[in-house]
Amino acid sequence: MLVVVPVTPPEPAGHAYGDRSAIYRTLANPLRRLILGHLQQHREANSTSLARALGESTGTTSYHLRKLAEQGFVEEIPEKSGGRERWWRALPFHIQAPDPAKMAAAEWSALVEHTRARAEHDIDLYFRVLTQYEGPDGWAQLSRGDFCMTKEELLAFYKEHIALQWKYGHTAHDAPKGARPVALRFFAVPDDTALDSKSGELRSDCGSSPEVGSSSRSRRDRGRARRSARAAAAGRRKAA
Repeated sequence: MLVVVPVTPPEPAGHAYGDRSAIYRTLANPLRRLILGHLQQHREANSTSLARALGESTGTTSYHLRKLAEQGFVEEIPEKSGGRERWWRALPFHIQAPDPAKMAAAEWSALVEHTRARAEHDIDLYFRVLTQYEGPDGWAQLSRGDFCMTKEELLAFYKEHIALQWKYGHTAHDAPKGARPVALRFFAVPDDTALDSKSGELRSDCGSSPEVGSSSRSRRDRGRARRSARAAAAGRRKAA
């Protein structure tokens, strides 16, 4: 399934470096994600403006900016920095986790922490695309598909999907006029429910036509999605 919805991005996307365990722990930190999102949206900031926007102290934002810089998530803007005032911008990055079987225990634990931290945000995005869909020419889009693929075909599809993101996507530094921050989410997983329970053979519904957008959803369905999104948000506020 591919989900596309305009957002204020929780993180940008290019090259981060360093120990992957530390990278995952960094991305699991809520404040550092907020800092990255702010820099991605506003292109540049210093510790004072970040503290004011996020309701933190300048000492706290300055500390987290330095940690983000150590791993290549942000960089200082030398032409704007001077004395004790340092300005920062976000750098693009892309991280692909290796085979879990080849990961050290600490790295796996950090990845799980990062994934859990992102899951709630991704669920919110899914509800948003249902409620913000305005037709095939709108900003919010949703596509589902059920197909039969070999592993080689799936991996080739995934690589082309990533290449398309970089072909049509822009960083905050080179985005053309009219561009908006957009969240793209992709996942593919074998669905054994498409197998016949007795014979283990593929059923005829494998390879059904993809469902594009929310056009097949009734007004009642979208209203239900809105109510579910509001209830989920209220539950989180109560838990907090």
